[in-house]
Amino acid sequence: MSTPAKSFDYAVSLDSTWDARSDRGGGVIAGADEASWTPEHLVLAGLARCTLTSLRYHCVRAGTALTSSATVHGTVTRRDSDGRFAFVETAFDGVVSFEPRPDESTIAELLAKAERDCFVGASLTAPPVYSWRVE
Repeated sequence: MSTPAKSFDYAVSLDSTWDARSDRGGGVIAGADEASWTPEHLVLAGLARCTLTSLRYHCVRAGTALTSSATVHGTVTRRDSDGRFAFVETAFDGVVSFEPRPDESTIAELLAKAERDCFVGASLTAPPVYSWRVE
């Protein structure tokens, strides 16, 4: 008998003006400003946040503090496979520093785990391309 996998539930509500609120009581994301924050921007922000959250988790387990930032770019067009609009390319550029700084092998493992364990990146049909700058 296999053990069921953990599951995590999330909810977001949109009011009549499309202001978004998370079920965790976070701040409001203003829907009225859709020209600045499109759903596509929110997916990219989710990819950045998820990847860095994953990295931070693994850094805590490894006993090192993380300072990080990221930029994510994505291209949406029709996929060749089915003609549907989707992200066909995403590029994640992260800048990180560690205190204390682990050896290069450990840093490589931490970054690989961050990429592997980000469920947003794993959910995209076209896998993100990750690049990292370690300071």
